[in-house]
Amino acid sequence: MTKKINAYANPRIDRPEDRADALRGTVYADPVKIVWVGSMFLLGTIGSALTFSTSALVLFLVSTGTTLCLGHSLGMHRRFIHRSYNCPSWMEYLFVHFGVLVGLAGPFGMLRTHDLRDWAQRQPECHNYFSHSESWYRDFWWQLFCSIRLDCPPKIAIELEIANDSVHQFMEKNWMLQQLPWALVFFAIGGWAWVFWGICSRVSVSILGHWLIGHFAHNTGHRDWHVDGAAVQGFNVPFAALLTMGESWHNNHHAYPASARLGLEPGQWDPGWWVLQALQRAGLVSDLITPDDLAARPELVRCVSIA
Repeated sequence: MTKKINAYANPRIDRPEDRADALRGTVYADPVKIVWVGSMFLLGTIGSALTFSTSALVLFLVSTGTTLCLGHSLGMHRRFIHRSYNCPSWMEYLFVHFGVLVGLAGPFGMLRTHDLRDWAQRQPECHNYFSHSESWYRDFWWQLFCSIRLDCPPKIAIELEIANDSVHQFMEKNWMLQQLPWALVFFAIGGWAWVFWGICSRVSVSILGHWLIGHFAHNTGHRDWHVDGAAVQGFNVPFAALLTMGESWHNNHHAYPASARLGLEPGQWDPGWWVLQALQRAGLVSDLITPDDLAARPELVRCVSIA
């Protein structure tokens, strides 16, 4: 790439500095989250405990790794939200589908949640819901079972080519039901054990892990970068690099949100980046954005060592 890309230009945020406020708002119990997450936790815990088998465990490991890497990391985050690489439409649809299977939300729901949190964390002040700065048990309740309603939120306008895409619209409207075809296939092959382990336990662990890494990545760890003026800083969580497919290099991501590569330093393992490189060699993806392709940010400061 020759043209430098603005590392933090988000065209979906409609001039929030004129009227939006990231600090004042109300956290409320979300009935949809309570039913969805609660049922997955209950079925995943009890059902999996009663139906354990080696094949079901293997299915859980393979399906979890696939949906987290190709779906959540490469599909939802690096491609759908940040557009940090290019790929054919069929691949984006497949990866975003895998991302929906993680069980957090539909594609538009994920995009709006991410953009709102991303914007709020970069304001001078923001609500504790966005900063994960409450006690772990309150943050657990807030993030898994609640939503926030800001008094003066920014307007998030999704690009028309994304918002009007019929496949993404279908996945948004039916994001919970997309587990069903896979559940039927798993039941036909391995019975209830495969359903409980391949659907309920996978979704439960993915949701719980997403919150847990988010809590760590905004509270403790190592930082190479400081975003001046931002209420919330990201931290790198090295022990989770492989489990999160590289997503736990969160300080790097706060510094270079548009980068397709998250593990930037030697020894920072980034499985998602490894997969993208392999797909690039196969001619399936292109235009992978790295920090070298991004314009300088005056608010970004290199740290010698901050823990």
